[in-house]
Amino acid sequence: MTIQIGNAPCSWGVEFAQDARNPTWQTVLAECATAGYRGIELGPIGFMPEDPQILGPALEQYDLTLIGGVVFRPFHDPSEWREVQGAVQRTCKALTAQGAKHLVLIDSISPRRAPTAGRVSEAEQMDQQEWDSFRDRLKTAAQIGAEEYGLTVGMHAHAAGFIDFEPELERLMEEIDSNILKICFDTGHHSFAGFDPVAFMKRHIDRISYMHFKDINPTVKADVIKKRTGFYDACGKGIFCNLGEGDVDFAAVRQILLDVDFKGWCTIEQDCDPTMDISPLDDAKANRSYLQSIGFSEE
Repeated sequence: MTIQIGNAPCSWGVEFAQDARNPTWQTVLAECATAGYRGIELGPIGFMPEDPQILGPALEQYDLTLIGGVVFRPFHDPSEWREVQGAVQRTCKALTAQGAKHLVLIDSISPRRAPTAGRVSEAEQMDQQEWDSFRDRLKTAAQIGAEEYGLTVGMHAHAAGFIDFEPELERLMEEIDSNILKICFDTGHHSFAGFDPVAFMKRHIDRISYMHFKDINPTVKADVIKKRTGFYDACGKGIFCNLGEGDVDFAAVRQILLDVDFKGWCTIEQDCDPTMDISPLDDAKANRSYLQSIGFSEE
């Protein structure tokens, strides 16, 4: 099996473009390449240059392909819709200028859902009217990416947003046409939510267009769920560990991808707190080595 393995700025702690704790975008590109990767995501819009005449030569310098980009915004909040649409448009333009293929939509953390991340039985649900409007905003964003820009658009479930738990993702997939919206499947967030990522992949592999590889420390997960720890504080406790050190069965993930002759990119996203005493470069090297050790080949 030949699958291209990429990485993402969030593995260097980059969650928000203007966070003063971020490394420079040049550092992220350089270390990603040094760790042996040949592909990287855009990161939050505004982190890397949107001018293609700046970003293009930088990617070429490090022999990196731009894989895709994430719009991590409050789709659940109608008052923020104009800003969200702007982020979608800017991200699509930046991606297509570099020939990237994947647009990923994520409903960002909501104060209404943050206390119940990982606790499906307690999580507040939208009423029908609110859900319908929320779904339609996601559909509109997906149509922009797919129909205006020719991108493959995937929905990404995320802890503490309103697409967090497996039933919510499945409901959304039932209500939006697969030609418009597919799944960007994140193994770690699915485990954080309390569901089996391998079982979900077996049921929905035909809808999965893009993978995010993330592992999760089961001891930390149990502790943060019990204590209702916030998502970013959980990241600071190291909930997302190096691949192969947590509860995600990556050998089984590999077999599912092999069975369907999956082509394209799988991107490592090791969300971390940029103030943690870690080396993103060392982790990036270790994660790539682990995937190679269980049979992932990029050649």
